[in-house]
Amino acid sequence: MPFVFPATFLFLVLFVLANSLRILREYERGVVFRLGRFVGNRGPGLIILVPFIERMVKISLRTITMDVMPQDVITRDNVSVKVNAVLYFRVVEPDKAVIEVEDFYFATSQLAQTTLRSVVGQAELDELLSERDKLNAQVQEILDEATDPWGIKVVTVEMKDVDLPMEMKRAMAKQAEAERERRAKVIHADGEFQASQRLSDAAQVIEQHPMALQLRYLQALVEVASENNSTTLFPIPIDLMQAFMKKNS
Repeated sequence: MPFVFPATFLFLVLFVLANSLRILREYERGVVFRLGRFVGNRGPGLIILVPFIERMVKISLRTITMDVMPQDVITRDNVSVKVNAVLYFRVVEPDKAVIEVEDFYFATSQLAQTTLRSVVGQAELDELLSERDKLNAQVQEILDEATDPWGIKVVTVEMKDVDLPMEMKRAMAKQAEAERERRAKVIHADGEFQASQRLSDAAQVIEQHPMALQLRYLQALVEVASENNSTTLFPIPIDLMQAFMKKNS
């Protein structure tokens, strides 16, 4: 008579296999503990665990995008701003990310918020608006150094938005408008100065050749006469005609 496995035995075998076999993807690693002690990292691929003795914590090695919540900061020149940023980081040592910190995602988030407030608070408003790359590099360097014991590599930090109070926006708009007016006045004055130099050179040429003044006067009459919508009368002094009289005599 053939031996028949009882249903309970088959269920027990399936349960043991379900608890001993794991499949990890290429970007995943398993941190294995045997009776509570760390025994190593495993993966990717098929992982076999000793049932009821070994436990595994799965960690992803892909780059994580974290949105740093808006932070109310007072800059070094006493301007209240609200700054938010985005943080890119990844786990490079899965065992440290599990053993050295309870929740590496939450810990990195809190550290990013405090570091962002600290760095922005040490900068002035003009520096915050014009040298954002420099501040991003400072935040990234501080975070990377602080999270290194957790097996985390901070790839980059980017500030997304700097929200200014409405009063400061109006003040900056007035400042920009005044700067544009100053540049316009400087350009206009520079143009007047160059025009005066050209007129001075032209006056010296005309002084050496009196006939040039007569020709310029006649040229002005031609330009005015080209407009047919008006009639212009020019009195001609006798002195202007003396040059032509001398030439004909």
